[in-house]
Amino acid sequence: MNLLEKRVFYQGRKEELERQLLEPSVQIDQALLQSVSIAYHEVSRLLRIFRELEENTSQLKQVEQLHNESEEIELRELAEQELTQLQAKEVQLQKDLRALLLPSDPDDSRNVIMEIRGAAGGEEAALFAAQLFRMYANYAEKRKWKIEVLSSNPTDLGGFKEIILEIKGKDAFSRLKFEGGAHRVQRVPATESSGRLHTSTATVAVLPEAEEVDVKINLDDLRIDVYRSSGHGGQCVQKTDSAVRITHFPSGLVVTCQDERSQLQNKERAMTILRSRLLEIAQREQSNQITSSRRLQVKSGDRSEKIRTYNFPQNRLTDHRIGLDFYNLPVIMEGNLDELLNALESKYIEQRMEEETSA
Repeated sequence: MNLLEKRVFYQGRKEELERQLLEPSVQIDQALLQSVSIAYHEVSRLLRIFRELEENTSQLKQVEQLHNESEEIELRELAEQELTQLQAKEVQLQKDLRALLLPSDPDDSRNVIMEIRGAAGGEEAALFAAQLFRMYANYAEKRKWKIEVLSSNPTDLGGFKEIILEIKGKDAFSRLKFEGGAHRVQRVPATESSGRLHTSTATVAVLPEAEEVDVKINLDDLRIDVYRSSGHGGQCVQKTDSAVRITHFPSGLVVTCQDERSQLQNKERAMTILRSRLLEIAQREQSNQITSSRRLQVKSGDRSEKIRTYNFPQNRLTDHRIGLDFYNLPVIMEGNLDELLNALESKYIEQRMEEETSA
């Protein structure tokens, strides 16, 4: 379809969504109402860009005619200045329109299961994993998302060997999907007495949260073990077998949860994590070519497999995928991630537009 045909198509789509929003069956179904409302908002935004582009193109033609036909030098100079502005706006509007017309990631509207682990670097890596957790928790709070820790394995000094959390909220996966990978930190650890600079890594995996309808799990494929939770650092040691370990035989995945006092709660949390991991595996297997968003996922967690470096002595964060440096590291670590995430999203959209053009 050319642009005119696409505009007609989306105008019809908007009218169809408007009718759906007025239907009683849609209004009483909150999930369906939200879905239709989101689609209506997206189509309305697209049509707004279409209108702005049409108006700008019309102005551009009028000013070009004025510039070419006017005999007054001052008027021609004014028209030339306006032409420059309108041409720049035309390019930007066309770019915005192409970005909006790209097929959306079906996972963008999902909630997130995030897994953060200390990798290379021992206790310092665990401490950095805890700092990353606080950074994402602060960002979630700023976005008014709900965050819940599903499982954690803390260390004596306040770090995390592993922490798994669920993040619920609008556009959660869309905003966080580029965070998966190895995060490298360079600093003098609190545990270092000689003042020597250390390099450590923590890994982050970002999974779209799976619903039961997304992944069918055969209970015969599971082994569910219950055992006594281990207390830590003065916490109350459980005297009942409330911890749960689920082994999924076909995939070899093992998930453990022991943070809750209830065996049932731990089992539900473990199943949530298992479903999301299985969904991510299924999505990988369905794709013959790794997409841009999946290139960022975690590997072994070795120091060389880094997507980002946090250099505390130089107050610098470097994202190696887009080649950008940010010299406000303490501000970022407090959860102010929008500038960084916007840059990643822009680069991703540019790559997708290039792929669409070359296809």
